Amino acid sequence: MKRSVIAIAALAVFAPLTATAQSGFGFRGWGPRLGLTMDPDQIHFGVHADFGNLGSGIRFQPNFELGFGDDLTLGALNAEAAYRFNENWESWSPYLGGGVGLNIVGSDDDGLLDNSDTDVGASVLGGVERGLSGGDRFFGEVKLGLADSPDVKFTVGWTFY
Repeated sequence: MKRSVIAIAALAVFAPLTATAQSGFGFRGWGPRLGLTMDPDQIHFGVHADFGNLGSGIRFQPNFELGFGDDLTLGALNAEAAYRFNENWESWSPYLGGGVGLNIVGSDDDGLLDNSDTDVGASVLGGVERGLSGGDRFFGEVKLGLADSPDVKFTVGWTFY
């Protein structure tokens, strides 16, 4: 049952869509992400999608991450939005945001989908990002867990357009 829920949620968030113009809401691109998590102490990796702007400068960028370490496996499906302070993509620009996520935690012995706990979590995030040649973007981010989420995540990622 939990495998079906994860598969349906991942398809809903990351289903391939046709890229649209840079303004407004719609699929823009996707990319890999990886980093370190504190409490639980883990290495995480995943994928994110850029669905454009919900409003002026507010981008919707859901992601899926898997974390390994501290005798736990953590799967997180996050719906996050962030406000970018600078519209100039040729310079480093800070952003702030937050989101909610579905966190599935299992022990390494039992696996993520066997005998796991599922919680809805919340977090705030901040980071910097920069546009690269060809329209791609690179970012570095810090995420603080507010409820039923890892305490701190340090993540870097790349978005392909």
